[in-house]
Amino acid sequence: MKKKLTVSIALIFMLAACSLPAATPVEQAATPASATITVPTDIPTDTQIPTLVPATATPTLTPIPPTSTSTAVPVVESLDATVTADLLSCRYGPGSEYLYLYGLRKGANIQLSGRTDGNNWVMVKGKNLCWVNTKFIEIQGDPQTLQVTYPGGYKLPVSPYYAGTTVLSAVRDTNDKSKVTVKWTDIALRAGDEEDADMFIYIIEVWRCEGRKTIFDPFASNYPEVTFVDEAGCDIPSHGRVFFQEKHGFAGPAEIPWPAQ
Repeated sequence: MKKKLTVSIALIFMLAACSLPAATPVEQAATPASATITVPTDIPTDTQIPTLVPATATPTLTPIPPTSTSTAVPVVESLDATVTADLLSCRYGPGSEYLYLYGLRKGANIQLSGRTDGNNWVMVKGKNLCWVNTKFIEIQGDPQTLQVTYPGGYKLPVSPYYAGTTVLSAVRDTNDKSKVTVKWTDIALRAGDEEDADMFIYIIEVWRCEGRKTIFDPFASNYPEVTFVDEAGCDIPSHGRVFFQEKHGFAGPAEIPWPAQ
């Protein structure tokens, strides 16, 4: 009897155990086979992705043409002109202090065949070549189109009685480098060899620089010394020479050893 009771109690416990609910699994539930995972195409990021730019060819530098084109001035053989002064001196050289050759009256028609490169004197064509100032004539044309004939294409008449001088020095002022002083040996003019009482015995021809322009200046002096301005900045090197002048012609020239800037 007791044995049957024990068996019954054991059977009751077995039946109770079969009726208890199952425990919840701890694993994450699997994704159903029919589900689709969508990955977003625009992923936010804190780092900017650089944009790749295709390499370009190295640019070719094209020279910029000058704003203005230099045009050569045409050269003519001669120009016609008319004297406008009452009486115009035509001189042996291109300046008012050279020896006098003859005079031209107002209204005279002349032909010009040359010029200097640096001042406003032009050469009169004729049996005896001489020089006049363009301020006292009316020119039919541009005098800059005339051939430059001084000093290369024209020679001053040579004095048969005197030798030329010798340049002693050509120096720049220590306080002003633009000032040049030239000195030479003195020559005594014999009585009767002067053209007139106002004649200068020295003609100093200088091609000097001022304001970045080359200027031709024939200075005149009765003393063996002259001072003038010569600046830097010109394309043509400055240069000059000294003549001794007497009524029969010109002695020299003595070249000036040009001082450096």
